[in-house]
Amino acid sequence: MTPRRGDGPDEPTFTERARREQLIDATIDVISTRGYPATSLSAIAERAGLSKAAVLYHFSSKDKLTRAALEQVMEQFSAYVAERLARAAGPRDAIVAYVRAMIGYQQANRRQVRVITEMLLDDEGGTRLKAPGSHDTHDRWQALADLLMEGQKAGVLREFDPQTVALAIGGAIDGVIAHWLAHPELDLDAAAAELEEFTLNAIERRS
Repeated sequence: MTPRRGDGPDEPTFTERARREQLIDATIDVISTRGYPATSLSAIAERAGLSKAAVLYHFSSKDKLTRAALEQVMEQFSAYVAERLARAAGPRDAIVAYVRAMIGYQQANRRQVRVITEMLLDDEGGTRLKAPGSHDTHDRWQALADLLMEGQKAGVLREFDPQTVALAIGGAIDGVIAHWLAHPELDLDAAAAELEEFTLNAIERRS
């Protein structure tokens, strides 16, 4: 029986898509446990229970496979946040939902967070970006800046520069997550509550 293909003749078969997902999941496991520099196609193949040749059939290089893993993680991250934003009742609630979602996804997906930090940050403590602007992959902080502008237009937020404030809030979120990754005993739920209060104090109108 011929494996069932996707919507077009050049689309991968169901089996090929499943194998690619298996390899991406194995890649996430290896990066999250060994770090990006120690991740190799051989290590990924071993984790997936496949031969290196089978890996190369689907992904021609480590770079292409690890980039596919990062892209999947970021897409899932974005979808998680978007789903929670869609439930918000108004601009203020949307901003609170955004902060909570940014923490919530990372709290529930520690392996995936390791992929982001390993691939976007340098290898000397994970504090500096490998490439300027890569912190805003998938326009994370631009999306927050847009929410802030909507809140200003609705008259519920004070006047400020949305991009600057979005970067400040984003930096606070990243700082908390970086500390949590190094110190997992941190109460991330309490930290999320503090970040929510921090954000509202920064953006709401002052009497």
